[in-house]
Amino acid sequence: MPPRRIFTPNSHSGPMKIACFMSGSGTNVIKILERQSMRGNRCPYRVMLIFTDVLDPSNQKCRAQAISSTYHLQYEHNDILDFYRRQGQQTKKDLSLRPEFDQTTVGMLEKYNLDLIALCGYMSIVTRPLTERYNDRIVNVHPADLSVREKGRRKYTGLNAVQDALLAGETKLYSTTHVVREKVDYGEILMRSPPIDVILPEGITAQELRDPKNRTLVKQIAAEHQNRLKERGDWVIYPKTLEMIGEGRYAVDGQGNVYVGGVLTPNGLRL
Repeated sequence: MPPRRIFTPNSHSGPMKIACFMSGSGTNVIKILERQSMRGNRCPYRVMLIFTDVLDPSNQKCRAQAISSTYHLQYEHNDILDFYRRQGQQTKKDLSLRPEFDQTTVGMLEKYNLDLIALCGYMSIVTRPLTERYNDRIVNVHPADLSVREKGRRKYTGLNAVQDALLAGETKLYSTTHVVREKVDYGEILMRSPPIDVILPEGITAQELRDPKNRTLVKQIAAEHQNRLKERGDWVIYPKTLEMIGEGRYAVDGQGNVYVGGVLTPNGLRL
């Protein structure tokens, strides 16, 4: 299959229209909006909608409604825990129910005529109704170098990627933007951030971190590094990736290959 652009700019339809999906503080959303504001009419994307899977007003961790209000954006919600409770479930672990949830979300989005969905700390796994409706057009940022492989698999996937990299003895950490596919963290790599250095407490080695008695210390160090990585990785490459998609510079071919400016770039753009 020949490469196809993720988005093709069209002077008649204006900038690429984005929905930001979020479940938490929305710091990536804010950086994307700040970049849009800074570039003004020259920005090739426009955030149209804030969508969240968290409705509970008492949940102070989710700032979706506050961000949408501050930036005068449309706001939609589809509370995932409420959905699961109506199915007789107390958690959202049963992924067999998730396509029904996502199908409802797809219906809510139709009126916005979106070009792209940007996952920004969205804590629900995306399933086929969304990935098929927005094929190639859902992107995410992940706190690890997704090009690193071990035994034929990506080594640093999932929620504990930073911790896993620290325990493996990595001396540098990266963020990666990628296309979202049904297999979590396995979509095509779009861009990798500049590295941040791993800084361990004096006298502590990666081998000592693997000692079970240091579990609490490991979590603390991982959280500190993830915060640094967000500032110097996510906040840099996510707006940049969206800009480049909006300019029509990214293409995929359906076989896992990424093209940047028409050039095959197997592991995405490296900053």
